[in-house]
This record gives sequence, C-alpha cells and structure tokens, in this order.
Amino acid sequence: MKAITQSRYGEPHDVLELRDVDRPEPADHEVLVRVHASSVNPADRFELLGLPYVLRLLFGLARPKAAIRGKDVAGTVEAVGARVTRWRPGTAVFGELSAGAYAEFVVAGEDVLAAAPAGLGLAEAAAVPLAGVTALQGLRDAGGVRPGHRVLVNGASGGVGTFAVQIAKALGAHVTGVCSGPAVDLVTSIGADEVVDYTREDCTRSAARYDVVFDLVGSHPPAAYRRVLHRGGVYVAATGMPGGSLLGPLPFLLRVVLASLRGGPRMKPFAAKPGPDALAALAELIESGRVRPVIDRTYALADAAAALARQGQGHARGKTVVTVAETASPTDS
Repeated sequence: MKAITQSRYGEPHDVLELRDVDRPEPADHEVLVRVHASSVNPADRFELLGLPYVLRLLFGLARPKAAIRGKDVAGTVEAVGARVTRWRPGTAVFGELSAGAYAEFVVAGEDVLAAAPAGLGLAEAAAVPLAGVTALQGLRDAGGVRPGHRVLVNGASGGVGTFAVQIAKALGAHVTGVCSGPAVDLVTSIGADEVVDYTREDCTRSAARYDVVFDLVGSHPPAAYRRVLHRGGVYVAATGMPGGSLLGPLPFLLRVVLASLRGGPRMKPFAAKPGPDALAALAELIESGRVRPVIDRTYALADAAAALARQGQGHARGKTVVTVAETASPTDS
C-alpha cells in the first residue's frame, strides 16, 4: 500500500516520503480501515518536527517511533479482527488515532471509532475528530457552557475555532469570535454573534464580560482574561502554540494553573480525551445541521508535505484535508 513515511525529524519536504509499505493486519480487537481521507492538526506538525524536545520522551528520542503521520481518519471498514463485534466490512467510520492515517489502510482499535455522520462526505468527516472533540469537550465539559452564556473564542478561524464557534452556538451561547481581519467574514458566516479583529482591538481590554473564554492561541497572559470574565466565569486554555523548542506550551499552561490559585474566575488548562462518545455527539450535531466542518484546502496523499507545510504557516481557515482514497485499490498489499 502507499503511505507517507518519516524516518527522522525535520521540515515536511525534507523528511516525508511517499512509499510502498506492507499493509497492516488487524489483531483480534482491531479494525482495518480503508482510508478515504485524513486531515492536518498542529499535533501532526509538532511530531513531525520533534518539538518541543521534551515530548520526544513520548514519541521517540532520536527518531519518531511511528513511521506514518496522521491522527484523523475517515474511511470504510475493510476487515475486522476475530473478536470484533461492533463493526462490519463496508461500514463508514471516523475517529482519532495515535498515528498512521496518511496511508491507504490503517488499523484501529474497535473502540476508538464511531459511525461517520450521515449526509457528510468522508473527506469532510476526516476534518472532524481531533478538532471537533477538542472544541466539544473544551466548551461543554471544561467550560460548562449553557444556554444564555456569553462565550469568547480566541482563535475562531482555525481548525478547532471554527468548530468551537458552531458548537457554542448549538449549546445556546452568545458567541464572540477573535480572529484576524481577513477571517472576519468566515467567522460571521458560521454563526458568531460578534467578531473581534485582533489587529485592531485587544479582546482582554474590552468592556464586554464573558462566562467562558476558550483560548486556542495563547496570545495574552492567562491572568489578562480576568478583566473580561464574570467572577463565576471560566478560562479554558486549549492551546499548544506558545513556548520554545524545549518545553513548548508547558510554561504557559503552568501560568494557567498558578493563575487559578488566586480565586475569582476559574482558570483551567485543558486537553481533549478522544473517544467514540464524543464522536457520536459530534455526529449528532452535524446530522442536525448545527455544525459543519470548514475546509480550507484539500491535498492528495502525495502532497501531504505541502499540507503540513501550510499548517506551519498558520494561514489556514478551518481544516486542511489530505485525501487518500483515489490511490487505493482492492489488490494493494
């Protein structure tokens, strides 16, 4: 089968290669998925570069443990392990993996997948898992968003942000999105009640007050958001952007923890927990028409390096998708 492989850390065009590799076989509780599409997330690029260095303790000191990048997957079940009961060949599924989705086939545990949303193409479904789950759990669970809440989404035009605006609206909130000027129309079009252009206005010095701040950028010190939060409000930091090569976002997240000790608005660092329940909730929102993935650009599997390079430029509006299905054939091995 065809796959995008990586044998060392570095920039995408330097270290990624389209190669023929052996097709994986599912273990007893695993599913073999014929991949239709994947997508690009900041986590894919961090692992590609091996940054921050502290995380190499998890994904390989000298070289990546996983040779194939790609966390989001959408496709059809090709085969199932001997003890799999949830899935049958031919079922359309989507989910978040630890790695391996930039390939024609990938194996996944039967419990990490969910049925793909009805009425949504698989290329669009591939944009949902990591970003959608982060937005859903960050707002619903960590933020406790309820009808009537006022929510500020910092980073509203990105992959997670475009889901966050729509999910907050679906939860009944009044939503203010923060983005750059060129993205204002996009953020308005997906349901934001108000949009702040950060090149013209500092959202932490606004007269507005919010119940929840969902921060996907880390562009201000956590304590700065106290000025715009109600006393009972909550600041949720779900950003991996700030920080240096050694520790990455860890110092920023430590500042969030320290800010939480002062009393007043709650300050929470946040990391999503992928799983089928959150995916099923997202599928329901999508099928009801309340949420739709925003696709910035689509690349073929052979152009995955270009897709990852675009992620690094920080210009994407919504999600970048990598399509795979057109290269697959039933006889590939």
